[in-house]
Amino acid sequence: MKAEAWKRKRAYSETEKTLALSILEELKQGTDLNTAQRAHPKPEGGGFIPKHALVAAYYQMVDSGEWKADESLLQKIRMKPTRTLSGVTTVTVLTRYHPCPGNCIFCPQEDQLPKSYLSEEPGAKRGVENNFDPYAQVHNRIQALTAVGHPTDKIELLILGGTFSAYTREYQEWFVRRCFDAMNDVNPEDDPDFNTLQEAQKRNVHAEHRNVGLVIETRPDLVNPKTLGWLRTLGVTKVQMGAQSLDDRILALNKRGHTVQETLDATALLRAGGFKVVLHWMPNLLGATPESDREDFKRLWGEGSFCPDELKIYPCQLLEGTELYDLWKQGHYHPYSEKTLLDLIADIKTSVPRYCRINRIIRDIPSTYVVEGNKNTSLRQDIQREMAQRGTRCECIRCREIRQSKVTPQSVSLNHLIYHPAHAEEHFLSYDTQDDKLAGFLRLSLPGDSHVTGIIELENAAIIREVHVYGQSLEVGEERSGIAQHSGMGTRLIEKAEEIARENGFKHLAVIAAVGTRVYYAERGFEMGDLYMVKDL
Repeated sequence: MKAEAWKRKRAYSETEKTLALSILEELKQGTDLNTAQRAHPKPEGGGFIPKHALVAAYYQMVDSGEWKADESLLQKIRMKPTRTLSGVTTVTVLTRYHPCPGNCIFCPQEDQLPKSYLSEEPGAKRGVENNFDPYAQVHNRIQALTAVGHPTDKIELLILGGTFSAYTREYQEWFVRRCFDAMNDVNPEDDPDFNTLQEAQKRNVHAEHRNVGLVIETRPDLVNPKTLGWLRTLGVTKVQMGAQSLDDRILALNKRGHTVQETLDATALLRAGGFKVVLHWMPNLLGATPESDREDFKRLWGEGSFCPDELKIYPCQLLEGTELYDLWKQGHYHPYSEKTLLDLIADIKTSVPRYCRINRIIRDIPSTYVVEGNKNTSLRQDIQREMAQRGTRCECIRCREIRQSKVTPQSVSLNHLIYHPAHAEEHFLSYDTQDDKLAGFLRLSLPGDSHVTGIIELENAAIIREVHVYGQSLEVGEERSGIAQHSGMGTRLIEKAEEIARENGFKHLAVIAAVGTRVYYAERGFEMGDLYMVKDL
C-alpha cells in the first residue's frame, strides 16, 4: 500500500531501483548508510541515491512479499526520525481565513490567511499550497511522511488557524470530516453513501491511518460547557489556548480581550471534560520585563492554578504591519535581545513540573519577518547548550522522553505524582528508567465537581485524559524487543488508574478516547457512550 502510494508521487528509474536495492542489502549486512551510498553512486557523477528512493525500494520489496518488514533497516533510512519518536505521527492542517474575534496588537494579518499566520511558515505554506482544502492537506502530508520512512497508521491531527471555535459549526464539521476522509483514504464525492462525520469516524476505527488524537486552537473566552460536547462530537481530544500572560494589566495593554480568570476557568472546565490542555505563554509582551516574566511564569504552577499538560513558549516577535510595530516606531516597545531571552528561558525552564511537556520554545516564523529582537529560530537548541554549561536541567516530559533508548517492563519503575490544579486532583502515573527517562505515562483526573460539564456520562466518573507510551512509533499490532510501545505498559497504567479511581469512591472510569483508539480501550473493558468510553468500577 505504501509503495503504491509512492509510485503515484514519483517514478524511479530501473537504475535507481537497482542501486537502491544494492544499498539496502549492504545496510542489512551492517554497513553504515554513508559508506553504502558512496559505494553505489548514480552513474556519470549523478550524485547519491537519496533516502526517499531507499524508502520506496524498501516498501516495494516488503509489499511484494520478497522481504519481511524490518524496523531496524527502516530506521537507518528514515528521514528526520525524531518526528515520530514521541510514539505518534503528527499531521498539521490549516483552516482558511476567518475573522478573528481578538484584536491583539502583536498579531499580523496576511490576505487570505488566518490571523497570526504568515505565508512562509512551513505549516501555513502547506495550507496555501493545498488551497486550505483539508482532504488535500492530510492526504499529501501522509504521502510525504510515508515517503521518508515514517509510519502513518497512528495520526495525531493538529488543526491550526487561530480560533477554531469562531468558525461556523458547519465549517468545523465539514473540515474535520474531510480530514477523516483523507485518513480513511476514501473520498465521499466518489461514495455518496458515506458523507457524514459520523460515518467517517466509524470507518476510521479500523482504518489504515487511525486518528489517535485531534487538536484544535481556541480562545479562553470561547470555552463553555456547551463547547465541550460539541468538541467531543467532532472527536477533539486536546485543546490549545493562548493564555499569553497571567497578568490582567499586560493582557489589557496587548488587547487580548479576556482576563486571567477566564483563562483559569476555561482550563479547569476543559480538564473536567477530560481534554488535554496546551497553553501558549508569551514573554516580552508590551509592558513586560524579564523580571515580570519570571514572576508571571510562576503563576502557571501550584495549588489551584493552571498546571497545563503541555506548554508552548512563544516570545513576542516584532512583525511589520502590526499595532505593536507602530508602538515600537514611537519608542514605546523594546524587544528583548537574543541573549536576554535565552537567559530568561534557561532560568524558568528548570521550574517546569514533570507532568508538563514543553512542545515549542519559539514560533516557526522565518527570521526575515522579524524587525528587531531575537531572530534565532533554533533558540531551543541554544538554551539546551546553555543549561548544560550551567549544570541545570529541565524535567519536562519532552526532555525526559525515552526516544530511541531500549527499554523493557523490567527496567522501569512506576511513579505516582499527585498535584492540585483548580477544581481537580490530578494523578500523573509514569514509568521511568533508572536514569530518569520517561517510557510512558497516564493522566488521571479526579474532578472536584462532576456536574460542571453538564455531560451525563461524566457524572461520578474519574477521567483518563491521556495514555502515552513513548519510543519510535510502531505500526498497530507490531511488537519489537526493547521498544516501549506495545510492551504492556499502557495496560498496566490503566489498571493502576482503575485502582486509584475505585479507592477515591468513583463509580465509573471514563476515557476521552480518540476515534482510532476505540478498539484499544474496548479490549480493556471500556464501552462506547455518546461522547466518551466508560467502564464501571
